Amino acid sequence: MQTVLALSRALLSSLRDLLPIICVIGFFQLVVLQEPLPNLIQILVGLILVVLGLTFFVFGLEMGLFPIGESMAQSFARKGSFVWLLIFSFCLGFGTTIAEPALTAVAQEAAEVAAEGGVIASHLESMQSYANGLRLTVAISVGLAIVIGVVRIIKGWPIHIMIIGGYIGVVVLTGFAPETIIGIAYDSGGVTTSTITVPLVTALGVGLASAIKGRNPMIDGFGLIAFASLLPMMFVMIYGMVVS
Repeated sequence: MQTVLALSRALLSSLRDLLPIICVIGFFQLVVLQEPLPNLIQILVGLILVVLGLTFFVFGLEMGLFPIGESMAQSFARKGSFVWLLIFSFCLGFGTTIAEPALTAVAQEAAEVAAEGGVIASHLESMQSYANGLRLTVAISVGLAIVIGVVRIIKGWPIHIMIIGGYIGVVVLTGFAPETIIGIAYDSGGVTTSTITVPLVTALGVGLASAIKGRNPMIDGFGLIAFASLLPMMFVMIYGMVVS
């Protein structure tokens, strides 16, 4: 019964979250453009599927991913397994990023555009190699970013100093990286913070900060996503230098 009630609340929450964008699209389509919605039945079916998909996704996060991420982080902290915690952090960052649908889509699109622009050879093998190289580069960088973020939580280092230093590095690399890779590098920092990576990484940070004496989950538990967005930009620009 509690599961049904929780699922109902998630469904209502999804409807509430999607209502503003539905109103915006409807207003501009019907009032500004003054045109009827094309394929109305198909659009309605699509909206229903989006609401259901978002509902089950959020419900699944709350039921499974958040609890397991927090519990594993707390278990590692209690046992004092520093090395295993870092290995787990890297594997978590790498695994969630390599599975990100957004990263796969951006990497494939980048490979196609690079082939059309003459940056790489315009045949399937080169395009696939380029896309896989981008995905692996981003995944490795996110894994290292999560490791750095975990060490920051354990040591209590100030996050603003580290982030400022990181963005200085991004600016410096931008001056040396090929122009064809800069936009892709900046986008790579965004696609890592998507549906799979964010919930588990956030749960890891909050769980770890909760288990370490003297750490505040609100102050120390968050910030891992910032590193996961920052390092891919730097690594992809370096990747572009190597490929060029």
